[in-house]
Amino acid sequence: MSARTVRIVLIVTAVLGVGLASYLTYIHYAGIKPLCGRNGGSCEFVQTSQYSDLAGVPVALLGLIGYVLILGSLLAPDEERFRFATAALVLGGFAFSAYLTYREVFTLEAICEYCVSSAVLLTVMLPLSLWRFLRGGDTGGSAAPVAGPPADQPAALASPT
Repeated sequence: MSARTVRIVLIVTAVLGVGLASYLTYIHYAGIKPLCGRNGGSCEFVQTSQYSDLAGVPVALLGLIGYVLILGSLLAPDEERFRFATAALVLGGFAFSAYLTYREVFTLEAICEYCVSSAVLLTVMLPLSLWRFLRGGDTGGSAAPVAGPPADQPAALASPT
């Protein structure tokens, strides 16, 4: 898979994450039931649990901020610092999502389909963002000539005749 394809897949998943987190943030502040199961089902229970806020900030809003930051890092120039930022943000989001999934399954004993969707998005993004960072920039070919004089030395001086 080319670096361009990986970046496009990451952008698409980040946009999906922004949409998902936007919806969850909206229903939190609007005080409405999520469109999930009958009468909100498990989603409403999870969305209103003690784990739905962190220091008074809705987890949905934290997710929205995270996805927007990830998307911003993907739309920035393809430089090492932005590839690192993407990988770090996705890793942080994945770890937080794993913690929340643990709380859903083992503490609340309820599953929110939206939360699972976000976890799946981050699970897809994690290996792609790490691979993109570790691979480095797309050089479009070989990064340096296989043989020949150094770039700052004229060819006439490079070979003894």
